[in-house]
Amino acid sequence: MMTFLLWCLLLVVCWPLAIAALFIYPIVWLILLPFRIVGIAVSGALNLVWSIVMLPFFVVRRLGRV
Repeated sequence: MMTFLLWCLLLVVCWPLAIAALFIYPIVWLILLPFRIVGIAVSGALNLVWSIVMLPFFVVRRLGRV
């Protein structure tokens, strides 16, 4: 909602820039999309490695409670 209100303000102040932003925003979003996908994949891989490293500690702690 805030983005839309800022765009409306830009439309009032400088309408050619607001119209250009309407066309440029989807292109920038498409260019940045692969970086988001890589970020999600790297985050998942790091969480997997962290879980594998911490698994023995969790098992020992669980066995200590029993």
